[in-house]
Amino acid sequence: MTALRTDSASPDNGRFSTAGAGAVSVGQAFKRALVSQCHPTMLFAVLLPFLITLVGALLLLYFFWTPLVEWLGAQISRVDMLNRAEDWMLAMGLFSLKVYLIPLLACAILLPVSGVLGLAIAAVFVMPLVLRHVGQREYASVGRKGKYSTAVSVWNAVWVSAAFAAGWLLTLPLWLVPPMAIVLSIFWWAFAFSRMMRVDAIVEHASPAERKLILERNNGGFWTIGLICSLLNLLPPAWIILPVFSALVYAHYGLEALKRLRQDRVIDV
Repeated sequence: MTALRTDSASPDNGRFSTAGAGAVSVGQAFKRALVSQCHPTMLFAVLLPFLITLVGALLLLYFFWTPLVEWLGAQISRVDMLNRAEDWMLAMGLFSLKVYLIPLLACAILLPVSGVLGLAIAAVFVMPLVLRHVGQREYASVGRKGKYSTAVSVWNAVWVSAAFAAGWLLTLPLWLVPPMAIVLSIFWWAFAFSRMMRVDAIVEHASPAERKLILERNNGGFWTIGLICSLLNLLPPAWIILPVFSALVYAHYGLEALKRLRQDRVIDV
């Protein structure tokens, strides 16, 4: 009996079995990522996106805080419902609604922008370090067949960041409708994590055809990881490690999916 490996990523040449990439465990990816995160190299890698996010937040607050607050104040003053609520609260001797609402909205606009910037930095610059780290230890048998990986990674980071920023701003008025503030925050961060990291996790190792198959067959798993990461993102202390930790989770999940895909494309004759 001879084992033949197909070179095409077409589903006609190699089907996923139930034990294939579609069955890759999300829990297993998180478990392996926790172990990898404790390595000194990965602990050091946490610093880059964290510092980028911190510096980005400070610069955004320094340059855009005052004009943004003034613009928000002008926009809110045109909303009759908020003006009536403001007058009623002041008449009752309560606090001014606008005094707290405007800074809160300004933070809700500026801080996520710096956060997605840190995530993009992690995807483009830290993910290669992550892939070298986990690839040498647990996926040495997974060959690198990616093409134009840097260009693909940068383009993916740009469009996901732009879509996140636009979607976040456009849906921001819905935050006034409970509990949409939490729901929208979870959704958009799940979008950012899943769309940003899943491509970078496999772009160096998978061929374009393999990458397309993996993204199609494991879409639910990638979104599940993004949802879990977005829930963790609600906890401020997690902001420090999430860019690198999410990269580790997606790297383990994506490379395991690629490994099983190639195993399933071995046909026994």
